Amino acid sequence: MGLAAVYWTGMRHLEHQERSVGESLQWAAATMTTTGYGRDVTWNSPAMQVFVIFAEFAGVMLIFLVFPVFIIPFFEERFDARLATALPDLRGHVLVYRYGPAVTTLIDALDEKGVPVVIFEEDEASARRLQERGRTVVLGNLEDDDPDLTSLTEAKALVLNGDDDDNAAMALSARYHGFKGKIIARVENPHRRPPMLRAGASVVFTPEHVLAAVIAARASVKIGPRVEGVRQLVGHLAVAELRVGATSPLAGKSIREMGIRSSTGASIVGLWVGGEVVRHPTASQVLEAGMILVAVGSTEAIERLGALATPVRRPGPFVVLGYDDLGKKVVEFLREAEEEVVVLHPVAEPGADLVGDPLSPELLQQANVADAQAVILTLESDSATLFAAAVVRSIAPDEVIIAGVSRAQNVARIHRAGADFAPSLSEVAGQFLAFHILGQRSVLLEAEIRIEATAAGDLAGRRLDWNTIHRRTQCVVVAVERGNEVLVEFSGEFTVQPGDIVHVSGTSEMLLDYHRQFPNTVLNSSSRLAAV
Repeated sequence: MGLAAVYWTGMRHLEHQERSVGESLQWAAATMTTTGYGRDVTWNSPAMQVFVIFAEFAGVMLIFLVFPVFIIPFFEERFDARLATALPDLRGHVLVYRYGPAVTTLIDALDEKGVPVVIFEEDEASARRLQERGRTVVLGNLEDDDPDLTSLTEAKALVLNGDDDDNAAMALSARYHGFKGKIIARVENPHRRPPMLRAGASVVFTPEHVLAAVIAARASVKIGPRVEGVRQLVGHLAVAELRVGATSPLAGKSIREMGIRSSTGASIVGLWVGGEVVRHPTASQVLEAGMILVAVGSTEAIERLGALATPVRRPGPFVVLGYDDLGKKVVEFLREAEEEVVVLHPVAEPGADLVGDPLSPELLQQANVADAQAVILTLESDSATLFAAAVVRSIAPDEVIIAGVSRAQNVARIHRAGADFAPSLSEVAGQFLAFHILGQRSVLLEAEIRIEATAAGDLAGRRLDWNTIHRRTQCVVVAVERGNEVLVEFSGEFTVQPGDIVHVSGTSEMLLDYHRQFPNTVLNSSSRLAAV
């Protein structure tokens, strides 16, 4: 208004031109916003010219200095939600220091159990993103600030997911303020575990090493047997994994339609679908292309099933793409199990067998990936892993591909790109943390499929009715010991005799149900001696 009044006065007394109040306001607005003047573009009076020049510079300063430095931040402060800088009441809460892939699955698990979570974050951009997702976030800095952790004394647990030195500082501060609960700290280097414990941590873990153990167990049957308890039947019973190919007669058919047990003598005790195991699938389970079947039976039965599906290779080396921390630990586990390993890495260093771009088709062919037991991807990013899975699948359509993934949300995409198994850092770390905080089951290195020796019990004198047993308990009878014989293929009239030892496959829960449904089948040492 003041600028418009000066302009109205100047035009009237210096330029001797009348301007209305509205025209003066329009000139002032156009000048301050630098949008132009319309008809007023020249002035004759020197004083008026100086005034206009001053107004023009004032408008430019307003647009480029005052607005971004003062006005915009002012409105941002008013409209943006302020980030808390002090911890709320933490009674019954879990406090997570620093957000990242290692704690995402844990936070989801805590949400499901109704345990409230507060995240202490030092990066403002990350804190704002978390707040936008509805998370309770406190913004602070351990180095510059001295956060008041008094309310932490009533917390359920403290999870430390920052750098090693910051985690140690947070643990020390929490103990200093009187927190006596569980502190679970992540360390990047396992050699730092003792000092982290001295700093106050209750449990110290390295999620990359847990993930490496999961990958190694999935890759090597020496580390993670596909079916527990089969060793006592070695020589009589074989365990095999077979892939259902696109042209396989099994593709698109159910287990019942194909009559797999009756036509081959083999039993399907599990199958892998997109990295998830289905334990003891029902007869109505449809077998899709790309599934990997876990089957047990005699060598001849497995060969007959292999004629319908492609057996997964067991001889040959493991080919590992990438040799950073995760890759080195996977290779260490495999070599300790006396497995042959070929490592592809971009940089020449001890332990790398082939140097060059791990995604180069020429280098992959040089590593002979088509004849490997499995190709293991331990690359630096999930995007590189996704592309590598697609490249390897194009070169070796029937190869088993195991991919280490950082974020759980990328697992499905990497499966679609061609990986058979894709355990993620988020998942294995989340399982580990949930075990220590919620008491949930700890990390499974392999699918829980067992073979248990049972007494004949109430089955004695009865025809072995496969459908009834499977329908009632989901368990599968895979072998029967009779004297010095081990029978693994049976006619439809086969009858269980007193003193027989019946080997049944199932999970722990299924086997418990089997014993409930068929009493007196728990085998003790005296029963086995009597049978022998």
